Amino acid sequence: MTQRLQGKAALVTGAASGIGRAIATRFVAEGARVLVSDIDAAAAERTAASLGAAARANRCDTSDEADVEAAVAATVEAFGAIDVLVNNAGIAANADWAKTIAVNLSGVYYGLKHGGAAMAQRGGGAIVNISSVLGLLAIPGAGAYTASKHGVVGLTKQFALDLAPQGVRVNAVHPGWIRTAMTDPIASVEQIRTTIEQQTPMGRWGQPEEVANVVLFLASDEASFVTASSYVVDGGYTAH
Repeated sequence: MTQRLQGKAALVTGAASGIGRAIATRFVAEGARVLVSDIDAAAAERTAASLGAAARANRCDTSDEADVEAAVAATVEAFGAIDVLVNNAGIAANADWAKTIAVNLSGVYYGLKHGGAAMAQRGGGAIVNISSVLGLLAIPGAGAYTASKHGVVGLTKQFALDLAPQGVRVNAVHPGWIRTAMTDPIASVEQIRTTIEQQTPMGRWGQPEEVANVVLFLASDEASFVTASSYVVDGGYTAH
């Protein structure tokens, strides 16, 4: 059976843990070579080592445009191309406004700007932005996070429009309540955890691998006519 990303080179930001690690792992399993990029250099090294020869580690602070530009260049240097970019790096809803916007929104913009340009130069590629269900709705007390993730939706549409003539597809994925280290402080509180389960029609939290499956589709040639779209992975949470 042909691997769905055979021969492709990918950059995944925030790939040392959680959803990013699941995406990098699935990409390697499907034949891609992956630059595992994360602000935590040691964790990126550990993740890359666990994935074998197809993965390389990279330290990148996505709030720093120069770092993002360098990560794109490092992908091309390591693998000879960049075919797929996943703008996954993000911070939790309890951070302040400036930091949240810098990482969750500006970081995605820098990836689109520099990754998109590199892909356009070589004639095509796929970019997947990891937003959130809070890119589609709101909950109390998450103003900066909600604003940043709504912004990712706008950037997805804008760059999909701008890059389509060069063969670059841009889509967004909106995870719901997924069990990761970032959500553990919430999930560890029984009352909050069970309330979220009750508000989710499927009655449970999602797993990082379930998000990775959708990202894989959007990164692959199976999604060749899909751009400017949003895919929700939330067990039905946003149906309320």
